[in-house]
Amino acid sequence: MSQKIHAFNDIIRKLRKDLFGKGPERIHTVFVENMAVSTLVGNITPTEKFIANSPEGLKMVHAARTSMIQDLYAKKTPDGMEELVGSKLVHLFSDIKIEEDIAISVFVFEDNITE
Repeated sequence: MSQKIHAFNDIIRKLRKDLFGKGPERIHTVFVENMAVSTLVGNITPTEKFIANSPEGLKMVHAARTSMIQDLYAKKTPDGMEELVGSKLVHLFSDIKIEEDIAISVFVFEDNITE
């Protein structure tokens, strides 16, 4: 199971690095029934940190981070993700706390993904 989780984290890291120019520094994922719950730490780029220094900038970075991820997954599931877990991705719930630089993503699959 740990190899499967490691491979899952690599997919997430690569996608976010390609999208934002920086992937998370640390990812912790657990598989629970038909869900993968990922905690991502160290996501924010130096530019985003600078922009988030004002209340308006903070809202802008938060909206961009959550909307871009959800839109991307809605259009196309990352290559290899569904094959890895053996089930179709049906929903993604994602949020980020900019101040603490921590994000949570809950991936909901059609079938049980635990072994």
